[in-house]
Amino acid sequence: MAVTQRRGRRIMMSPDELDAYLTTERTCRVATVSGDGAPHVSALWFAWDGTSLWLFSITRSKRWADLRGDQRIAVVIDSGVEYGELRGVELSGSAVFVAESPRMGEPCPELETPERLFAQKYFGMDMMPYDGKHAWLRLTPEAVTSWDFRKLAEPRARP
Repeated sequence: MAVTQRRGRRIMMSPDELDAYLTTERTCRVATVSGDGAPHVSALWFAWDGTSLWLFSITRSKRWADLRGDQRIAVVIDSGVEYGELRGVELSGSAVFVAESPRMGEPCPELETPERLFAQKYFGMDMMPYDGKHAWLRLTPEAVTSWDFRKLAEPRARP
């Protein structure tokens, strides 16, 4: 995964912190661009496999239509209420459509891990429930920016 962060290195998450955060957080905000250039942001559930973010999206959504025309995508996962507890990650790159649309459960080895992770995280099951309305998008980030303001309370190392 490409970490492109230059500023804010003090509050940047380590790779292990990033994995733990993306594995446990439940909701992300997905930004797409429509054909007329208008931005669109919507909330969505996701799974993180350590390399890619997997989004299970309704295929009749504006998000899906936008990505059919322009695969560029940015995703933010964040948490915290008070300034000193704010944490988050921004991932960006190109979305890839994976398997059939909508997903009906045809065998797809590439989806074995993300479907298991997603089903366990959101449904407490080992198998995905399919509804004939959703399909998979994969974002393998080209750029990653993270922040953890809790680190501001830590003593700063002196050179």
